[in-house]
Amino acid sequence: METATDPVCLEGVSVRFGSREVLRDLTLTLQSRRVGIVGRNGSGKTTLARLIAGLIAPDAGRVTVAGVDVCTDRRAAIRTVGILFQNPDHQIIFPTVEEELAFGLRQLGRSKAEAREGARAMLARFGRDDWAERAVDGLSQGQRHLVCLMAVLAMEPRVIVLDEPFAGLDIPTIRALRRYLEALPVTLIQVSHDIAALGEYNRVIWLEGGKVAADGPADETLARYLAAMEEVDDADADL
Repeated sequence: METATDPVCLEGVSVRFGSREVLRDLTLTLQSRRVGIVGRNGSGKTTLARLIAGLIAPDAGRVTVAGVDVCTDRRAAIRTVGILFQNPDHQIIFPTVEEELAFGLRQLGRSKAEAREGARAMLARFGRDDWAERAVDGLSQGQRHLVCLMAVLAMEPRVIVLDEPFAGLDIPTIRALRRYLEALPVTLIQVSHDIAALGEYNRVIWLEGGKVAADGPADETLARYLAAMEEVDDADADL
């Protein structure tokens, strides 16, 4: 039986960018351990990911994670939800690995010494003690992804949002990062074009035009999504 988790709740959420409505009156409660989000480009997936992480505010409605309004209570939000971006260079801001890991802990109110100790403990957990003073720009793409993951985990969030986290990585790196993520006792919400990556998830949501087109067990939702995408491809082929 699936274990209940702290809920992610969206109540009547709408988001506009200029005249374009990206999400329309979206109401969802996500309380599964592993949730996947699929949809075509422009369907609202990344906007949804950023909303859940509290990085953007809705134009209407409310977003809460474990009861925290992630848009208005940023201090509580960073303790509750973390996000991994597709490009680690959009996330990393400090020159060394230790500084990057310590930054979030400082944001939580830890002293400089406590933050440094927490960063070193996280590096030890992943067997990367020797990375503390390493320059981030000297790491490979996969290693930078791992730094981002460690930085998020150091904050001990209840929910982690993954926005296409494996795009552009080689297969061994993807497998290693997946092993790390699958072992985590937290809620994972993953936005992905990689259908295979979501096949074992508890629940998958298909977004289309800013609304939910399908929502349910992974096999059912993914089958409907793939069938719809095949129809789109066939229609394009007739043009």
